[in-house]
Amino acid sequence: MNDQLKLDGVKSSGPVECFGMIFPSEDSRRQHFLGLLAEKLKDPTFRNQEGFPKGDDDAILAISDPPYYTACPNPWLEEFLEGGSERHLPDEDHKKEPFAADVSEGKNDPIYNAHSYHTKVPHKAIMRYVLHYTQPGDMVFDGFCGTGMTGIAARLCGDRKTVESLGYRVSADGTILAKSEDAIHPGWKPFSRLGERKAILNDLSPAATFIAKNYNSSDDGAALESHSREILNDVESRCGWMYETTHGKAGTKGRINYTVWSDVFSCRECTGEIVFWDEAVDPDGGQVKETFPCPHCSADLTKRNLDRAWIGRLDPATGEVIQQVKQTPVLINYSFGGKRYEKKPDDFDLDVIRRIDSLEITDWFPNVSLPKGDKTIEPIRLGLTRVHHLYTKRSLAVFSALYAKANSPLLQLALLGGYTVGLRTARFLPLRWIQKDTGPMKPHTAGTMYIPSISGEQNWFNIFKSRCTASARGILSAKRTTQALISTGSASSIQAPDSSVDYIFLDPPFGSNLMYSELNFLWEAWLGVYTHTRAEAIESKSQGKDLSFYRKIMTDCFREAYRLLKPGRWVTVEFSNTQASVWNAIQTSLQEAGFVVANVSALDKKQGSFNSVNNKTSVKQDLVISAYKPNGGLEERFINTGGSEENVWGFVRSHLSYLPTTKSRQEKMEFITERDPRIIFDRMVAWFVRHNTPVPLSTQEFQAGLTQRFAERDGMVFLPEQVGEYDRSRAKSEGAPQLELFVSDERSAIDWLTDFLRKRPSTYQDLQPEFFGQLGAGWRKHEVRPELSRLLEDNFLIYSEAGDVPSQIHSYLSTNFKDLRSLEKEDPRLKAKAKDRWFVPDPSKARDLEQKRERSLLKEFEDYKSAPGRRLKEFRLEVLRAGFKTAWAAKDYSTIIGIAQKIPEEALQEDEKLLLWYDQALTRMEANA
Repeated sequence: MNDQLKLDGVKSSGPVECFGMIFPSEDSRRQHFLGLLAEKLKDPTFRNQEGFPKGDDDAILAISDPPYYTACPNPWLEEFLEGGSERHLPDEDHKKEPFAADVSEGKNDPIYNAHSYHTKVPHKAIMRYVLHYTQPGDMVFDGFCGTGMTGIAARLCGDRKTVESLGYRVSADGTILAKSEDAIHPGWKPFSRLGERKAILNDLSPAATFIAKNYNSSDDGAALESHSREILNDVESRCGWMYETTHGKAGTKGRINYTVWSDVFSCRECTGEIVFWDEAVDPDGGQVKETFPCPHCSADLTKRNLDRAWIGRLDPATGEVIQQVKQTPVLINYSFGGKRYEKKPDDFDLDVIRRIDSLEITDWFPNVSLPKGDKTIEPIRLGLTRVHHLYTKRSLAVFSALYAKANSPLLQLALLGGYTVGLRTARFLPLRWIQKDTGPMKPHTAGTMYIPSISGEQNWFNIFKSRCTASARGILSAKRTTQALISTGSASSIQAPDSSVDYIFLDPPFGSNLMYSELNFLWEAWLGVYTHTRAEAIESKSQGKDLSFYRKIMTDCFREAYRLLKPGRWVTVEFSNTQASVWNAIQTSLQEAGFVVANVSALDKKQGSFNSVNNKTSVKQDLVISAYKPNGGLEERFINTGGSEENVWGFVRSHLSYLPTTKSRQEKMEFITERDPRIIFDRMVAWFVRHNTPVPLSTQEFQAGLTQRFAERDGMVFLPEQVGEYDRSRAKSEGAPQLELFVSDERSAIDWLTDFLRKRPSTYQDLQPEFFGQLGAGWRKHEVRPELSRLLEDNFLIYSEAGDVPSQIHSYLSTNFKDLRSLEKEDPRLKAKAKDRWFVPDPSKARDLEQKRERSLLKEFEDYKSAPGRRLKEFRLEVLRAGFKTAWAAKDYSTIIGIAQKIPEEALQEDEKLLLWYDQALTRMEANA
């Protein structure tokens, strides 16, 4: 192992090897590479990399542990990858089908709970994907690593006990066996092999990578609790009095567990001060009252018609007088003699608070202003304009004293991990307190910086002790026997060779879900290194970033992932957002980068976030997109022969080989959406568009070609070598898998009619109530609702008793009507029953219909182009799709962009096909400028 990291995870007191060099100790190794990193930081080109964090050299070096972790782009990635720039075709040992099963993993795990973060995927869920797509020793990449769960997952793929806890079996030779989820494929089958995988972890946020470093480094977690006790004893000897309170008349002292603070308001009628807790919280009635009388003038009040009371105070850190909302302590929970008690603050307690307020805090704390952002507007509005304002004076004094003594990253991690319950954003829930059913002290509302009117100030000694215990448990559970390489910077610029990683797992930011840089600012202020927000992939009003900007950044990140991934290998993208526009942005960005989507499944984290539990529109389960990088042979053939029809079928053959052959749930076979001919056509079109090549086949020509070249079963398309396996599974299944069609626009209405009429040719009268039953509340906002008669005339045929009864109608009637069985197609009785029934045309006639329909659509598109005014309030998406496709083929990019500016932004963003043409038009216009 001359040119790679020695990845032995236990901290060694003796010699260690790193990059083929022998060092006397870990400290000497660290000092050597810190010196190299210090030299790198002096290079302007190195510092000019996309996403390079904000911070001076000393701050970056202070939290870095090179070469394993750098709080900036890691310059040792290529050495870690061992020069893996050569291209590799997929090996037989690597799966070609996506991991199509839904995954459910809970969050109640020591590793998961060791540190809080805004969002993360349980490492055991990630393990299932890593095991499926990789083999021992393979390289895994996560460009949005957050707290580093992918690194833990890659490492624990080598831990037998953890793998078995997922429900797998491990044989003596290290083969991992998975049990079939249903009765169609019973028994235990080879799934993967036991063995650690390597990982490269990257995130834009220094706070995230700092947490990931502590989960994925070789620091000794066993001594964490003993070190924390030493620190607690030291700081508590100086600051313990701050949490003392009197117990009983004898004046004995108890220890405060938490103090409840209440906002103070003023009455608009009499201007008298009102302590919200005193007037609105009714312990005897067991409620927080919606209305209550003013204690001064008896006016009927609600929280909404009160004014906040403000107080001016000198901020010693800045020397300025600041105005902040007024709060007062209203309840103390404390311990004495092993029992808990509660009391109202008395003179002793108020005197302690006054003494603390008059103290000068001598330990360092970050005196920095909060950035003006989408989430920070809430504390700033209340006068909490700097990081230290989010702590009570007592919390700040104790926290800064503990932080000054926390001389290791693990201790700092434990401290910073407690901020969710230790700031003024922490919530006290009066109803929980009244009902005594569960603890009333809750962390801040995730993803926000909301300052509650009734907040809880916890004892920081208790928080630190609890977080150290949780961190120690999590670190010991991680069984760190290898190390990942961790980098801090943009996922759009990774300094690593092409085609050098075997698998990619991504849990990227999704639109405006979370303002990561704002939320992480509270951590990063203590670390002294901050996120470079220019490269942050979010929607943000304060940063001037809309959905188009977000999509562009995500496309850049996916392009980089595509470059890094070996041909024929897989990327998994975990998705959590309710907006169709963000879903389309992700899918469009993936396709523009070159990936081909093969499957979408569910990932259930079991315990939902606050929004997913309480918001009716929130996604209850995350979705997982499985996409692949086509093998090099397909790309080379495309380059050599361009947009030929041969390349259409070459793409389809390759794509079908990556799709799951069967998919089952609860002993029933499921319809594989990606095998639907319409979806296959869309994937092929995206592939040609991405290569800037006109699509050589119409929809109907494509459908006819599919029928000639491939096997069809239950509305799905298969390769000849796949259909046998499907047939065997189908024979054991109770029934055919059913495609669920949701009618939301003209295209989906046509698809529904096609599926319905193929099974049941019908008259207009029979069809009308069935069709209207599909037109529910899910219809797109700006889409014109088409007439059923027009849809039928443009896309289907009707039998008028002229000639023989078409085979489709004949088959349906002879199967479903006893008196019509065994009749010839020309029989008058059969003709009479078949008269006026609509049916799906065969491919030859369908092509004529399609051409006629497209001429009609393009004629209407010309009307859109010449329509007066700046906006189209209502339109047909099918017209826009046909017009965009034709304009793109003619390289008339300005028409696409011009029409796109006429339609509402959400209509463009929520349609994957329009978005694809529009993005490509923008790209070509910029390239030609």
